[in-house]
Amino acid sequence: MSRTGRLFMLMDAMRGYRRPVTAARLAEQLGVSERTIYRDIQTLTGLGAPLAGEAGVGYMLKPGFFLPPLMFGADELEALVLGARWVRRQGDEALAHAASNALAKIAAATPKDLRDDMADTSLWVPIGPDRQAASDIHVRPVREAIRYQHRLRMAYCDEQGAPSERVVWPFALAFFEGKRLLAAWCELRLAFRHFRIDRIAAAESMQERYPARRHELLKTWRAEHNISDDS
Repeated sequence: MSRTGRLFMLMDAMRGYRRPVTAARLAEQLGVSERTIYRDIQTLTGLGAPLAGEAGVGYMLKPGFFLPPLMFGADELEALVLGARWVRRQGDEALAHAASNALAKIAAATPKDLRDDMADTSLWVPIGPDRQAASDIHVRPVREAIRYQHRLRMAYCDEQGAPSERVVWPFALAFFEGKRLLAAWCELRLAFRHFRIDRIAAAESMQERYPARRHELLKTWRAEHNISDDS
């Protein structure tokens, strides 16, 4: 690999981290020595790349910096297409449309038109018997309540079919095959609770922010349930 190609790969790798990443981890990811990483970081800094950090602590690429378009490898392209096709099966029309648009933008932003390559990708997500659950109408309002950190009023039925009225602070939505699971702080129970989307009879955003920050709720929930940041 040329040095220029390695520098682009280093910046592309750093773009994938939200927090400072150590030279050791970057070296392992790129298959080079830590000394090479330190030398390349000095080179990039000298060229004006907006890098922050220091040895022993970690480095990160400052927000707002855009790299020139790069070609996608075969595995990367298949991952993008497969992910978008899976999203289109999740019953949220807005999200499905966004997945298709994202692929179109990616294809147009690369030096080579990738539309034919994407169409020829033979990795598919078939529609199974769980399609009805995936098309639940409450996926979108729940997802939007999470995005805007709004309190959500729900009519909910538990596993035994007992109905209840809940006001929750939604902060995460997990997509399993055929099931969607909402994680939220429940004002009724004064605790974290999990709700299956297919058991929601009605859901309505109260159009007001809940009195907490979503990332703090998520952090506390992860700690309480021993869930790592990479999950």
